[in-house]
Amino acid sequence: MTLPPPLRPSNPLPLHPFTHPPLQIPTLLPMTRVEYLIVGFGIAGAALAAELRGRGRQVLVLDAPQPDSASRVAAGLMNPVAGKRFALAWRAEELLTAAITFYREQEARLGLPFLREMPIVKLFSSVQEQNTVLARSADQPWQHFVENPTGALPELPGVHQELGGLLIRGGGYVLIEELLTQLTAQGRREGWLQHETFDWTRLVAAEGGGFVYDERVQARHIISCEGAAAVHNPYFRWLPLTPNQGEVLDVECPDLPEGAVLNKGAYVLPLGNGRLRVGATYRWPPFATGTTPEALAELTQRLQGITSWPFRVTGQRAGVRPAVRDRKPLLGTHPETPGVHIFNGFGSKGVMMAPRLAQLMADWLENDVEPWPEVNIRRYFTLYSSASAAAGVRSSASRL
Repeated sequence: MTLPPPLRPSNPLPLHPFTHPPLQIPTLLPMTRVEYLIVGFGIAGAALAAELRGRGRQVLVLDAPQPDSASRVAAGLMNPVAGKRFALAWRAEELLTAAITFYREQEARLGLPFLREMPIVKLFSSVQEQNTVLARSADQPWQHFVENPTGALPELPGVHQELGGLLIRGGGYVLIEELLTQLTAQGRREGWLQHETFDWTRLVAAEGGGFVYDERVQARHIISCEGAAAVHNPYFRWLPLTPNQGEVLDVECPDLPEGAVLNKGAYVLPLGNGRLRVGATYRWPPFATGTTPEALAELTQRLQGITSWPFRVTGQRAGVRPAVRDRKPLLGTHPETPGVHIFNGFGSKGVMMAPRLAQLMADWLENDVEPWPEVNIRRYFTLYSSASAAAGVRSSASRL
């Protein structure tokens, strides 16, 4: 891996300290001055922008709209008990509490409903899964999210529930594409969001601290919320970000009950009026371009394993998630370039995690309160040291 020296593009300026004269900015170009420049406006960028703006900070978001971005394709599921082991999700109660508060606040501000709190019915697909749940129920691993692990499920006509399952409370889903659309429109109207592709090579150091981007935006802090595109970010490509591709289906099934999210090898979200969203697949690189017949067949088969009702596929979408090796997001500051930060790597759980972690990130930026160790990029500083040494670039990671 080849790493560029920190913030030394074609017009280099030293970073520590800023002692050179100010950049010669053409007077014909208006200069926008903000405290925070956020790159990207998926759920991570949206949550962080809302948190910083709520604290009275000047924020500018630069985002290149992509209809197939992970946040816009995602179903927005929030599930406190997930996975084949039926484990309680990491910090489930704290994350869900913050998420529900955040989305209710956005509903109040924008005057539209986005959050749908409803139970999740996890249907067992084998006797082995039944036994796993019985074994785990002995020590009450799910707090109050599963009230009675051995109890009967509600009767759901047309749903294959012969082996039983779990009734999980406290979750639901967010209409995330609709929320981002409304927030984008608000940002455009109010001037704190602009549609454009960010070019990291046009970022230079500014006299007295901070940075100038493209000779027209001056900011104290730059924050990467680029999702999977961060693999190309010259300042954070040493992080173990491993994108994966997921596909979802839009389905019509008027007879399927709509009072709960169903989960059995795939999730089935009731969107109302007989519409469903079914997903999702996981595919590691190399990625296909767009949707695939393989994913259509896989998700169709999984839906047939959930319901006996006839259904019709009306749409299919694909997006690329910003996943991380240890399945925890990436929060923190570049080891050698103070002022350049990352808030990324939320994978398939961004809707549930982003609001609370945005609070942690803002506390780090504003008050020097470091993020939790599980999400702090310090856990990967040795990768930066190794990559820098291999590239012949001095690294200060070992001193931080």
